[in-house]
Amino acid sequence: MEMNLTLNETRVIGSLIEKERTTPDLYPLSLNSLTNACNQKSNREPVLELSEDTVQETVDLLINKGLVGVLRGVGSRVIKMRHRFCDSGFEGLQFSAQELGIICVLFLRGPATPGELRARTSRLCQFGDTLELETVLKNLMDRDDGPFVVKLPREAGKRESRYAHLFSGEEGVVPQKTEPAPENGLINGDRERINILESKLAEMQSELEEVKLKVELLMSKGA
Repeated sequence: MEMNLTLNETRVIGSLIEKERTTPDLYPLSLNSLTNACNQKSNREPVLELSEDTVQETVDLLINKGLVGVLRGVGSRVIKMRHRFCDSGFEGLQFSAQELGIICVLFLRGPATPGELRARTSRLCQFGDTLELETVLKNLMDRDDGPFVVKLPREAGKRESRYAHLFSGEEGVVPQKTEPAPENGLINGDRERINILESKLAEMQSELEEVKLKVELLMSKGA
């Protein structure tokens, strides 16, 4: 598989996939909405500050790659964007809802452990348990048209390895961070639970932002 996407490109695609699942009534997205989605403070690592011009340039590149499509409503001059990530004709690329949910989160948040992925994908797809998620990860690594995901070396003091996407090539895999030894009596299990709680808090913040977008849309229609 060869698809060397830039950080901006994975952010645009990931944002479109996320909003298609979480706010279908607001999807496809206008340039302004897509820019806001790319620059969200929650559920994004790293947090970016992309201008509308930069997002438009990125969209144009993805259109040329067949990974984004545009729609124009009847009688409207507002152009809206949608992803074609599983409908791109790129070697017949197809993903299940679970596979797409994992890839979307890896695009938006970077490398993560299975436990973190299960928490972060909860609004995009469902996994019965972490074992089921690990089975899907293994499939993404072993598929004949892949691999799409790589298992990173386990960090010292960690119980779980992190996984990263390969749509930006091997060079796009984020290097492992070196973290200090646990402090204040925290042990591995505590840290893992904190990571999951932080992910859930970020999801709640994202939901609040989406409610705000819906309110603004309703107000604009009533104006």
